[in-house]
Amino acid sequence: MRREYTEKEALSKAAALCSASEQCASQIDAKLEKWGLAPEARARIIARLVSERFIDESRFARAYSLDKFRFSGWGRVKILYCLRHLGINDVDCQTGLSAIPDAEYRRSLSALLAAKSRSVKAASPYEHRAKLLRFASSRGFEAEEILRSLPDLDETL
Repeated sequence: MRREYTEKEALSKAAALCSASEQCASQIDAKLEKWGLAPEARARIIARLVSERFIDESRFARAYSLDKFRFSGWGRVKILYCLRHLGINDVDCQTGLSAIPDAEYRRSLSALLAAKSRSVKAASPYEHRAKLLRFASSRGFEAEEILRSLPDLDETL
């Protein structure tokens, strides 16, 4: 049996959740809905959390982008899709993506490609490159960045 919270209890619990980790409005709204709050109460709570800066979509986008890049090895494309899925506006998405340092992004992609290259089984160099391109694309890296990193990888093979 699921417990339903009063608006005051839900506000307190949501504020604590936002204090513990970055949250976006859609994540908090989903929690509030799960806790049995009416849409009007959810809107009031989210508005209060935003006004008191417990929820800051731009700050969330920066933290989310850096976390997904550094800890999950995702590229900008995949991060952008996930941010949009969470309801983050395009300006905040771009702010979040710009927090990823370009040099670190390229190094990460090169390291990812080098590690994958050792385990790829291919009949020809063309097939090998195609498999690496598909792999890095599935991780959310841009085709231009991947193609720029592949010649560096060819020199080490």
